[in-house]
Amino acid sequence: MTERLMLLDTASLYFRAYFGVPDKVKAPDGTSVNATRGLLDIIAKLVTVYRPSQLVACWDDDWRPQWRVDLIPSYKAHRVVAEVAAAPDVEEVPDALQQQVPLIREALDALGIPIIGVPEHEADDVIGTLATRATLPVDIVTGDRDLFQLVDDVRDVRVIYTARGMSNLDVVTDETVLERYGIRPTQYADFATLRGDASDGLPGVKGIGEKTAASLLRMHGDLAAIRDAAQAGGLTGAAAARVTEASDYLDVAPRVVRVATDLDISAPGIALGTLDGAARQAAEALAERWNLGSSMSRALTALASAEEAG
Repeated sequence: MTERLMLLDTASLYFRAYFGVPDKVKAPDGTSVNATRGLLDIIAKLVTVYRPSQLVACWDDDWRPQWRVDLIPSYKAHRVVAEVAAAPDVEEVPDALQQQVPLIREALDALGIPIIGVPEHEADDVIGTLATRATLPVDIVTGDRDLFQLVDDVRDVRVIYTARGMSNLDVVTDETVLERYGIRPTQYADFATLRGDASDGLPGVKGIGEKTAASLLRMHGDLAAIRDAAQAGGLTGAAAARVTEASDYLDVAPRVVRVATDLDISAPGIALGTLDGAARQAAEALAERWNLGSSMSRALTALASAEEAG
């Protein structure tokens, strides 16, 4: 078995689990556990299908970092339900999901899966740093296409894309990005900057959609060259005017869109399936206490089988 590092965009997955798993099974005290059970089932499937040798749960220590908001105030603004002085903004999250987040962390810890977050940064930045520094091939599991910018066939970094559901996972490689968008993964951050993204509150360049953004990047290579061409008369009148008018936005947007790759962290190097008997019993006790049942059992079995396969 080829050793691989799997990086989970954890919030992306537990949101998917919460909305995808019926809220029928409860903990004995009546607490919802659908997101927790769903995430455990997701992990069991990912480990069984893709056979990683190492697994990391990457965490949003700050889902809307102030330094990104300072650059683009609209960044994720539509998701904010409360602003707290000298503290991260509060994201709109269903109460029944928010109550499960501590349990999700406890379950991951019980499985021996390291949770890594960095203050003032998103899980995307943790993923960007770990994927860039990894010496193993990397699978990034996410429903966020912004992470396509990390895809790299030469280093065997790919995205396991969950947007179509866990029964229709897409393995995104260089070829996938080229076929889907007409650009290389190294151009994806510039592509997203030009196109914008309503889901993240990024306005993009007015009048430039996906097709035009891709065409400009194929012709000029990157955003800096496009901006130079706009100034030097190398773009059509309409495109030049649009790029020039968006100068203030284009001065700052690339820093917001590009994931960090230089945070002060390193891959933990913890192999799967290394739980001893006592740890496994503790995980089973947690499952019994919170009615995680077969979901925890499937996750434990998958992790143990990954060790045996290695």
